[in-house]
This record gives sequence, C-alpha cells and structure tokens, in this order.
Amino acid sequence: MSTTHEPQVHDTEIIDRPVVEHHVERIERVAEPAPQVNVKPDAYAPVWTVTRVVVLLFTILEVLLLIRFALKLLGANPQQPLVTALYNVTEPLTRPFQGIWPQTNTPVVFDLPALLAIVFMFLVTALIIGIVRAIAGSRSAV
Repeated sequence: MSTTHEPQVHDTEIIDRPVVEHHVERIERVAEPAPQVNVKPDAYAPVWTVTRVVVLLFTILEVLLLIRFALKLLGANPQQPLVTALYNVTEPLTRPFQGIWPQTNTPVVFDLPALLAIVFMFLVTALIIGIVRAIAGSRSAV
C-alpha cells in the first residue's frame, strides 16, 4: 500500500484522515474548521472608553479656544452674537492666564491667554489619561 499526503491550504485546521480507494489506503489531508474558542472580554475596554471620552471633551475645548484665538487675531466683531457666545464660553478657560503679559488695545489682538489655555488643556488631558491608565494597570496586576 502506498501512502501519499495531499495538503489543502485554508484558514482552518489541517487534519489527516485515512481514505480507502480501490483497495489502496492512503492518507488525505482535509481542512476542517478550527474549534471555537471563548475569549474573555477585553479588560481594558472601560479604560479605552474613558480615555476616548476625556480626549473628545478636551479636544472640543481646545478647538473652541483655537477659534477664539483666530477670531481675536483676525479682529472679529465682538458685538456679533456668535462671537460673543464663543468669547463667553471660553472666558473661564482663559481667565487664569490673563494678566500674565500686558495686552494692547488694538483691534487685532494676539490672544496669548487662549494659547496658554490650549497648552494647559493638552497637559491636563495627558495627565488624566495617565492616571486612568495607571489605576487600571494596578487593578489588572492584582
């Protein structure tokens, strides 16, 4: 009896199965589906969700501050309702940085407090994400 192997390549598990043809037995390789494996849910899914929400919120604030900076730099009319609303929303974010350097009273203003607030928001975002990941990492190690 002669034995041959005929491999079939698939994305499944390869097994050997004996086949009998005309009184000659040979081994044929047949692809069968791999067994299903239950995988534990990802332990870091909540961490990923929290970090994505934090990044989204702080990115929105940073974009608002950047729009404020651009409007002031281009000399936008502060009496226009949309500009006034944007200034009122971003004012609490820029207030801690106002007065560090004197501002001139020209129509075109380089809004340095808005830029400092953007940098501060970026650093706070990185700090929050680092803390969340550190807390999650210490819990998964236990």
